[in-house]
Amino acid sequence: MEKKPHFVRREFLPREVPSISLALLLAAVLLLNALLYLYLNKFYNSLGRVETDPGYCPFGHFKFGAVKNCSPWLSCEAINREVRKLKCVGEGAVKKVFLSEWKEKKVVLSQLTNSELKEDFLHGLKMLKALQSKYVVRLLGYCEQQFTILTEYHPLGSLRGLNETLHIPKYKGMNTWHRRLMLAIDYVSIIRYLHSSPLGTLVMCDSNDLDKVLSQYLLTSDFHVLVNDLDALPLVNRSAGRLVKCGHRELQGEFVAPEQRWPYGEDVPFEDDLMPPYDEKTDIWKIPDVSNFFLGHVKGSDVVRLHLFDIHAACKKKDPAERPSAQEVLDTYRKVLTLLIREAAMPGTREML
Repeated sequence: MEKKPHFVRREFLPREVPSISLALLLAAVLLLNALLYLYLNKFYNSLGRVETDPGYCPFGHFKFGAVKNCSPWLSCEAINREVRKLKCVGEGAVKKVFLSEWKEKKVVLSQLTNSELKEDFLHGLKMLKALQSKYVVRLLGYCEQQFTILTEYHPLGSLRGLNETLHIPKYKGMNTWHRRLMLAIDYVSIIRYLHSSPLGTLVMCDSNDLDKVLSQYLLTSDFHVLVNDLDALPLVNRSAGRLVKCGHRELQGEFVAPEQRWPYGEDVPFEDDLMPPYDEKTDIWKIPDVSNFFLGHVKGSDVVRLHLFDIHAACKKKDPAERPSAQEVLDTYRKVLTLLIREAAMPGTREML
């Protein structure tokens, strides 16, 4: 009787090993996907947590730091008695800003400097009170009679200093495409919040150039973005035919949206009464320029820009009606983050399969 050749059995093993390897690879991919899902779910939940109450306090109250109990906003009397100015840290057209101290905690005291702009100051206070959320700097107290506002202190300051901050040895680990894209997502989240705020559709008017935009936002110690200055935040109400104009002077330059520029040419002198109003899509036009600043020039930032190319091109449509909403931009940013994190977690997986 003829014996079976020995190579038959040996031939079977090489087929079995790849199938086991493939099963292990698929299991690893599924595990990585599960971990990625949990991470992104946690991240998106943090983006979508209660918008109207950052400290889980009722309206008119606050808490911050390690304090567990809510305190009512400080009154004129409490501010005068308990808050001590340390030094002036900034001054704009509307107010002067002082680093101050309250109960051994650093806080920020803002005071009106130009009585002609008191309406702007009071409008900013009104917005600050009404829009308290995880997107807005925390209000600690105010005194309308003395035109004073007390807010939480953030030592990293405004976004104008972002690149300098990221070069400090303590924060160099944050200087990655991933962290920078998350800051851009924070920024777009704020624009989306303002466009669908409890008060209606609000336009961020104090944004005529990049430096001015960056000065309106703060960088927190845990690397998130907060809007800080709400003095110029007019309301769009389409159903009532109400649009806005950002100030009464002529706006120029490529940073502002086309509809914000004088439409009648150089031969016709600018007149505010003849300037057509516009809507919140001016904020959308500016998103690519602000995001480009956020992304910087770190390794991987060009790949992020490539993935955002189409949505940014849509933001720059000349016709405001053709631009996406802030929600659509935010959705795209989140999808790009998910995609790039997945690719970074599983490089070459597609080729291996």
